[in-house]
Amino acid sequence: MVIKTIDASLVQKCFLAGANAMDAKKEMINDLNVFPVPDGDTGTNMTMTIMSAAREVSALDGTDMKKLCKAISSGSLRGARGNSGVILSQLLRGFTKEISKVEEVDVEILSKAFERAVESAYKAVMKPKEGTILTVARAGSDKALELSGRTDNLLEFMNKILMHMRDVLDQTPEMLPVLKQAGVVDSGGEGLLTMIEGAYDALLGKEVSTEISSLSSGSAAPGGARADVVAETEIHFGYCTEFIIMLEKNFGKKEEKEVKDYLTSIGDSLVCVADDDIVKIHVHTNDPGLAIQKGLSYGSLTSMKIDNMREEHNERVIKGTQNRDGDAAGEGTAENRPEETERKENGFISVSVGDGLCRIFGDLGVDFVIEGGQTMNPSTEDILDAIGRVNADHIFVLPNNSNIILAAEQAKDLTEDKEIFVIPTKNIPQGIAAMISFSDALSPEENAETMAESAGAVRSGQVTYAVRDTVIDGREIKSGDIMGLSDKTIEVVGESAVSVTLNLIRKMLDDDSELVTIYYGEEGSEEDAVRISQAIQEESDAEVEIQYGGQPIYYYFVSVE
Repeated sequence: MVIKTIDASLVQKCFLAGANAMDAKKEMINDLNVFPVPDGDTGTNMTMTIMSAAREVSALDGTDMKKLCKAISSGSLRGARGNSGVILSQLLRGFTKEISKVEEVDVEILSKAFERAVESAYKAVMKPKEGTILTVARAGSDKALELSGRTDNLLEFMNKILMHMRDVLDQTPEMLPVLKQAGVVDSGGEGLLTMIEGAYDALLGKEVSTEISSLSSGSAAPGGARADVVAETEIHFGYCTEFIIMLEKNFGKKEEKEVKDYLTSIGDSLVCVADDDIVKIHVHTNDPGLAIQKGLSYGSLTSMKIDNMREEHNERVIKGTQNRDGDAAGEGTAENRPEETERKENGFISVSVGDGLCRIFGDLGVDFVIEGGQTMNPSTEDILDAIGRVNADHIFVLPNNSNIILAAEQAKDLTEDKEIFVIPTKNIPQGIAAMISFSDALSPEENAETMAESAGAVRSGQVTYAVRDTVIDGREIKSGDIMGLSDKTIEVVGESAVSVTLNLIRKMLDDDSELVTIYYGEEGSEEDAVRISQAIQEESDAEVEIQYGGQPIYYYFVSVE
């Protein structure tokens, strides 16, 4: 069989088939993860990213290449979760930028699209590492360039590219020793190949699924609800109004300013983000219809959402009152801090989970807590939404997880009317240290530098359980083992959370250590934290503090300063 060109309809079918192929195999991709922690896994993050785009593609009314590419690019960009999801979104963004220029795709266009996809993905990663999804993607681009001009049959072209990418994926354990120890190939590379192989099956005419369910694994919210910072204060604009304009008219700097000026005149908390042929709008207003009419003057609308903030506010006030009337559990939490109704200079967003930790961040001045981080990484759009809700000129974002930093950076790049500083905090103790170091006497740039330095100076650890059998640094780990993790690796493995935590802290301590902080979670206990504290105080001169975190999955977070 020979296929020399594919139109938008077939590209759409191939993309949806690839998305469903990844969804079907996400657990297999998850199982390739080297670290056996119950965290946001590669297969889950890549699936949720591509499903965000697939739902937009499925909702298209009619198909032409430009609209299709816009749906794929914008959907994956906003839905990107985890490092692997962000890289996938950049691959899709670069790929669609190239094919959006034509009505039909041939070998030459496809070769250029592969090349542009890889360029976009490498630019998104500050320190690209070989033996990963980037290596596998580049292998496909290199092979496409080699084959361009040798054949005009897309089936032959793609078959040889896939065979080469699979060969390179099989070599990733030789590029990354940690993969070789665990006896697995790179999970991100496997996810990328799974998607492309699913698309290739559709190109071959095989029976594939292109139905995208609204209940697909890509539609789950990150880690539950987000904790907005509101309290008993007057709300001047009652409706949180969000929508996306699918542009049908020119939208340059002049038009963007005009829209911003108009929406500011009827509301506040404005976010207006233009990305290629779409514009994302978020505004608080008393007349959502006026905002929607303004959007309609530039094109059709999608992803519309209107929330009655006064109604939500009253529910939170009732909840806060109940907490105070009961055991005062609601006092000081992020949910019960005063809402900022006027523009301020500095604002703060933190990713966290657990009522105790959310309360701590609220007490430290965080305006908005995005609940997530451990088992569910928030998406770029979740972070964009939080940025829209914080009415400040300069906003500091604390990802508190190494797998969320890229999504935060992507949200920063999509924000134009506020200055965003992403502090590269990799865990909760680093985020707390960063917030403590903030000073009103410093400029935003100086604060960003100081906060990053403070976060990096904290030695931090986490105690959780293994979700799969693996081998890391020569240590055999079984599913269910309790693990003590430092910033860099697994330090301790045992059967008891108390003994593992104690031994982890011992490894973190040195002669200069002055303060140890223990945050106990849902599966930990204050009593056991006290036992750990007493043992440490008997063995060292360091002071020990115990805080309630309430985090799931992790028995204890610990920091040493």
